[in-house]
Amino acid sequence: MSSWTPPVRTIRDVLVDGERRLARADVPTPRVDAELLLAHVLGVSRGRMFLSDPIAPADAVRFEALLVRRSARVPLQHLLGEAPFRHLVLEVGRGVFVPRPETEGVVELAIRALSADAEERLAVDLCTGSGAIALAIATEVPHSVVHAVEIEEPAHAWAARNIAAYADRLAAVGSRVVLHHGDATTAHRDSLAELAGRVDVVVSNPPYIPDEAVPREPEVRDYDPPRALYGGHDGLDVVRGIAVAAAALLRPGGVLVVEHGDAQGEAGGEAGVPRVLQDHGGFVDVVDHPDLAGRDRVTVAVRA
Repeated sequence: MSSWTPPVRTIRDVLVDGERRLARADVPTPRVDAELLLAHVLGVSRGRMFLSDPIAPADAVRFEALLVRRSARVPLQHLLGEAPFRHLVLEVGRGVFVPRPETEGVVELAIRALSADAEERLAVDLCTGSGAIALAIATEVPHSVVHAVEIEEPAHAWAARNIAAYADRLAAVGSRVVLHHGDATTAHRDSLAELAGRVDVVVSNPPYIPDEAVPREPEVRDYDPPRALYGGHDGLDVVRGIAVAAAALLRPGGVLVVEHGDAQGEAGGEAGVPRVLQDHGGFVDVVDHPDLAGRDRVTVAVRA
């Protein structure tokens, strides 16, 4: 009598099974997520997985554990422990807002505003979260100094960790990121008071979701910090404070760049960010810019 030997499972087998399970859990990108999770387990990039190779039992068990958590809609970035942002890979997890691709356009507009002939370029990132915007600017604009402000203790800790991780790259381009623990809306009166009237660019991805507009996606609703999401009854409480703070920090002709919801641009009228910046900060040359989907998502304004 011959003993039965179970078939050898290949990488392709577990990937197909993982994709099906994530799809059943309504994960938006099941194939990509399954590939990234398995590549993480195997310690290789997605492109280096050989689908016909057998998978070790221990790796299959680890992949299974990640699939269970992703099926429960734990954010992919939390499971991987990192999130890509422009040319950076940032450490993220519980307690910090996961940076999104849409915000990369915010950085691009801020960098354009900083690209002036000066020995040192001075920027401020209000509501820095993971430090994504501040680090992207500082590493892409040589000889820049970026002051980053974050009020939430867990997010501040994540930002500190990411800034430390990029210390060598910052030094290589002659830039610095200075992290402050404090309120973005009052930073001009406390932690950044000495910068008043001197800053070239203020940039922010603030909380802008109205309190009653709870996101449908579990990854956002259940895992992003509420204080990074909600901005009062109309979503613009923090934006109003940032308009005041930025007006005090910026030099004349300095630029403010603010991300907002797709219904909070010029079409929002008095409930839109452009009007808020004019009314609360006296900004001029206020212009909305679209994201990759063509929706107005970023307002750029000039300090009068």
